[in-house]
Amino acid sequence: MRRLLEYALLAAALIFADRVANAGELHVPTNATAGSEATISTSGSGSATFYLFGPGTAVKRSIQLGSDVHLSAKDLQYSGSYTAVLGGENAAATFYVSPGKAADLAFLARPSRVPASTRQVISGTAFVFDANHNLVTQPTNVNFSLGVNGGKAEARSVKTKDGVAYVILDSERQAGPAQFTSSLDDTNVRRVVQVVASDPCNLRMSAKPAKNAILVETEPIRDCAGNPVPDGTIVTFTEVDNTGRSTVDARIKKGIAEATLPQSQSALLSVASGVVVGNEIHWGGH
Repeated sequence: MRRLLEYALLAAALIFADRVANAGELHVPTNATAGSEATISTSGSGSATFYLFGPGTAVKRSIQLGSDVHLSAKDLQYSGSYTAVLGGENAAATFYVSPGKAADLAFLARPSRVPASTRQVISGTAFVFDANHNLVTQPTNVNFSLGVNGGKAEARSVKTKDGVAYVILDSERQAGPAQFTSSLDDTNVRRVVQVVASDPCNLRMSAKPAKNAILVETEPIRDCAGNPVPDGTIVTFTEVDNTGRSTVDARIKKGIAEATLPQSQSALLSVASGVVVGNEIHWGGH
């Protein structure tokens, strides 16, 4: 009886050892890159079902243990964490697929319209992706350029952080469509930011008598950089005399603004646009 028990224990040990010897194991890659092929090696003998789970990926294959499992670029086109499993073998392993080489940009520019000669007013944000649209977290230099009408462009090179590069720039002195560009190697993305005249500068007017009125008219209105202030901008003319105050709002048309004020023997005339105050005229004997 004792000998039979010893034979049974020996047989069980041999069966367990044989199963251990034939058990499947996985050896996953340590430096996998999105959009590139990779190989997972297996050990053991016999057949098994191989599974791969990852971002946007689910693979199922019948394999022979002891052979390599070849993964195509399509199988690994997305970066992130992947898990490989051998069905029925209690074997699983996880590996990380890194983004590929920087190859594409998404570029946001804000705002679309800015006043000229204004500091820290235009912002640009670039997102760097590989050829499979994975965000590239490896620090990468992105070049930014801003210029108007072929003038000298302001250029900056910014290194990405977590896949994002950000820059904030002053607007140009010259009004017009500013070409705002972000570039990465041979990839260029362009946005247009419209630079418009800022507040009027050196606002001046003249006055002359009209029929039962005073005709007031500005000189051509420009900002401090010499850009014509857009038509439609409001200019306010004011008359103060012994009867009180009269105010007329007029819009710039073809570069100038004009209005008629009530006739007065003696008055103080002034002009303003927004917070910008122009010259004063002492009308009559005032």
